[in-house]
Amino acid sequence: MNDLLLSAKNLSVRFGGVLAVNDVSFDVKKGEVFTLIGPNGAGKTTVFNLISRIYTPTTGHIDYLGQKLTDQPPHKIAALGIARTFQNIELFEHATVLSNLLIGCHTHRRTNLLSELLFTPAVRRAEVASRERVEKVIDLLNLQAHRDSMVAGLPYGVRKVVEMARALCTEPKLLLLDEPSSGLNVEETDDMAFWIADIKNELGITVLMVEHDMSLVSKVSDRVVAMNQGAVLASGTPREVQNDPGVIEAYLGSVDDVSSLRRQA
Repeated sequence: MNDLLLSAKNLSVRFGGVLAVNDVSFDVKKGEVFTLIGPNGAGKTTVFNLISRIYTPTTGHIDYLGQKLTDQPPHKIAALGIARTFQNIELFEHATVLSNLLIGCHTHRRTNLLSELLFTPAVRRAEVASRERVEKVIDLLNLQAHRDSMVAGLPYGVRKVVEMARALCTEPKLLLLDEPSSGLNVEETDDMAFWIADIKNELGITVLMVEHDMSLVSKVSDRVVAMNQGAVLASGTPREVQNDPGVIEAYLGSVDDVSSLRRQA
């Protein structure tokens, strides 16, 4: 049985004279947490934008469940089972948490404008199903206390969780998390690790993540790809990648410098 969910092949992206992504290839298997790491400007979010179809690759292609994702228009991506969060939270701030999550459910609605206006039995059934789906996500991510709160009045850490919850309400097969721990404190980051594990193990959703916090990466990732200056430096388990000389140099300087620092310590 084929366990491959997404395959990126020889992706490159140019913005004028800048080569933002340079011949990047990787495979994401069903049911794993796969993480892209690297310094700022490494090209990680650009890869996310290629998968989301915000950008089109200059060369290369992306296959998703046997179809060429790079042939799909951006507005079709959520319906294919790909959901995403962003580095900068993108929520409807003057709506409640519940309303934001219900918006995520509309990705798979099959009713039309007339039936919505008449509030037919099919529309009522769809509304009940959406509400049940939202309540399950609220319970999973411990958002009960914030269900009726306006997003604008919530702490930053809670809003990060709400954005992830809305993505889950689209019922994705692949969840793209763009720096989920960004702006979170240590306790909130630990909670995020717990929820990512639940999303994988309880919901069976594959997670593709961009992350800087190596403690979170080590806790939840099955496999890691390290990038630098748009290219792949190393791939493997979190431990293998963190111990790779090229990755150490990209993050901390030359391997000799790092060895000297360790001896001084």
